[in-house]
Amino acid sequence: MSLPSGWFGRLAAPVVAAPMFLTSTPDLVVGTSASGIVGSFPALNQRSTQGFEDWLIEISGRLDPARDAPWGVNLVVHKSNDRLEADLAQLVKHKVPLVITSLGLNRDLIREVQGYGGVVFHDVISMEFAEKAIEAGVDGLIAVTHGAGGHAGVLNPFAFLQQLRTVFDGTLLLGGAVSTGAQVMAARLMGADLAYIGSRFLATRESGVSERQKAMMVDATAEDVILTPAVSGIPANFLRQSFVGAGLDPDDRRPPEELNLTIRNKDVKPWKDLWAAGQGVGAIDDIPAVADLCHRLREEYRAAGRHAAELIHG
Repeated sequence: MSLPSGWFGRLAAPVVAAPMFLTSTPDLVVGTSASGIVGSFPALNQRSTQGFEDWLIEISGRLDPARDAPWGVNLVVHKSNDRLEADLAQLVKHKVPLVITSLGLNRDLIREVQGYGGVVFHDVISMEFAEKAIEAGVDGLIAVTHGAGGHAGVLNPFAFLQQLRTVFDGTLLLGGAVSTGAQVMAARLMGADLAYIGSRFLATRESGVSERQKAMMVDATAEDVILTPAVSGIPANFLRQSFVGAGLDPDDRRPPEELNLTIRNKDVKPWKDLWAAGQGVGAIDDIPAVADLCHRLREEYRAAGRHAAELIHG
């Protein structure tokens, strides 16, 4: 098991609760990390760098670094993110244990985080992107596979993990339709060090979305998740019923630019009114407190391990 130095013995289950736009809150991060699962949130969930720092101070003040699981922040490393440098300065100042980068690589950022003892994981959807991230020096790769919520990859997890392990011996995470402890164990048996779970944590009491959205997650199955470029021009997975609720046709096959224009003309806000979700929603049937969910994942993971041993030994 390839984990960052200092992480061993601090995890109740090998899981990272993925940073979810408009969803991950300080309560969700603290609830997961205090329960032995790595919590995280996107820096852009706060509207300003000052607000972002306030969250860093709050979260670090509520967690015990000697007892609780690590926690982290997602940074969008893209030229459109005009807060990148300011937000990075706050990460360095407060020595955030984990930084999850997406939509671009920045070698200086990686060196700065590693310089204070933090680790950098990077989202990848293909071997091409993975090889670039490895060359840049990241500590971990997050394999975002087919069926993941939001912007997802197209590769099967069996195929992608196998190929990644041939070129990377660092921390490897699997994301995409993982909702239960048994699926976490399956990811480990396939070669992942950690599972990367988003949608399951969206349907918790502490997540920052409406009760209507949480209820829709509970009611949904994999068939209710649609892959569409309508929202951002890039194919992403969303709940079909959120399109219907916004007065949109989820089966509209017009070009992405026309669909996006229709969405904006209807004053529908992408991500806020149109709700991302992964194909793992079929395993969601309640809205627990995050601590209860973490406990459940741990027990399911351990039970799956015992079952795997029974299968091996007959």
